[in-house]
Amino acid sequence: MQSLHAFTLVVADYDAAIDFYCGTLGWQLAEDLDQGHKRWVRILPPGASEGSLVLAQASSDAQRRIIGNQFGGRVGLFLATDDFARDHATMLAAGVTFDEAPRHELYGIVAVWRDPFGNRWDLLQLA
Repeated sequence: MQSLHAFTLVVADYDAAIDFYCGTLGWQLAEDLDQGHKRWVRILPPGASEGSLVLAQASSDAQRRIIGNQFGGRVGLFLATDDFARDHATMLAAGVTFDEAPRHELYGIVAVWRDPFGNRWDLLQLA
């Protein structure tokens, strides 16, 4: 058996990303380990036990250039929920910017939102 443990999101600043994801969105800070030259920062959405996001602070011009555009302008991150209406309302109240109104697709309810760094996400409740 295999599973996706984590994937990396390049950010401008560890603490700003932690503040947004863990403060604004209520995610869990699973690990924040100082490795001297960098930190190992891993976060999880509320209620998740796997499928974490590793925050990696950009350390070069090339890495800084991709912040907010790591997926070429496409939605590249998908946050699944068991209650779309609850989480959509909570995120709106917290000031999260949605690019569109919720829509019903064959696969479920979805709306595109952006984190403060420019990354496009789907909030998604699967059918």
